[in-house]
Amino acid sequence: MLAAVYQGESRISVESVSTPVIGPGELLLRVESCGICHTDLKKVEYNLLTPPRIYGHETAGIVAQVGEGVTNFAPGDRVIVFHHIPCGKCFYCDHRLYAQCPAYKKVGVTAGYEPAGGGFSQYVRVMDWIVKRGVERIPDGVSFDQACWVEPVNTCLKGVELLGLRASDTVAILGQGPIGLIFTMLVKRTGATILATDTILFRRGLSQLFGAKAFDPRVDGFAEAVRSASEGRGADAVIVATNAKGLVDQALHISRPGAKILLFAQTSATERIDISGADICVGERVLLGSYSADVDLQAESARLVFSNELPLEQLISDRVSLADIERGIAIAQHPGEASLKVVVHPQESQ
Repeated sequence: MLAAVYQGESRISVESVSTPVIGPGELLLRVESCGICHTDLKKVEYNLLTPPRIYGHETAGIVAQVGEGVTNFAPGDRVIVFHHIPCGKCFYCDHRLYAQCPAYKKVGVTAGYEPAGGGFSQYVRVMDWIVKRGVERIPDGVSFDQACWVEPVNTCLKGVELLGLRASDTVAILGQGPIGLIFTMLVKRTGATILATDTILFRRGLSQLFGAKAFDPRVDGFAEAVRSASEGRGADAVIVATNAKGLVDQALHISRPGAKILLFAQTSATERIDISGADICVGERVLLGSYSADVDLQAESARLVFSNELPLEQLISDRVSLADIERGIAIAQHPGEASLKVVVHPQESQ
């Protein structure tokens, strides 16, 4: 089969590799759609993991083969897969910190080499513990491109739940890329007032369509608008949905005392944040981190995506074949005026 293999030094090459061989309890999945996620981009750009690897984890496809003992899935089933599932028994699972569970950190979907998701390939092997708890059927009439959003929606839903928003809240969302726009859609469902920023006009237009008041952060007026919307107090919650320099400091300055600040995009160990300790201590603000998916929200995230309650296909700006994945990665890393989500179609020839 063909796969996009990370070779180190920020390089990816499309080459022929062995189709994965599955064992008892496992699935072989023919990948039809896989979204390009910024966590994968960071791993490639900053060489965070040792090569070779096959990345891609926002994966939707068709079951091609089932292993011995698998009775709940059959060849031809249309499914999405999560690449991490917690054990459910450890200290961290007991505290609902699933992303910190040692079993969760073990990747359970691979196209070969050290498991890394594998969705940027034509087939992936889904390991037994993922088959048991981490696979969701795609209903008839739902496209693979729509379905591959289940995992990223889950991660955003987890963040929104951490914030515990009220309908009376004023929420600022910094960044309106694909993830920021998902946050806008989800926060809108709470009834809260949303003010968002992005430097790209097209994204600000979508943000307003999905229920936010959108601003260009390079133009004065955003902080004043946040205070005006909150009777002068500042935002009740701020979601930092991109990792541009200075955004966490901005989040503190536009929020009220006691506000919650959610860091979502700060995933690289090389990133550093310079803030005033007094803004947290004296201002009694809460700084939250949210990373990866929550198995307890798996069914609800699938429902939100499969019901089309969230208009996610509107966020796809580019679809590329596996052979053209380097162009797709370049678009995702350096978005143009109309760029948003890039989805890879591994079965397309060009």
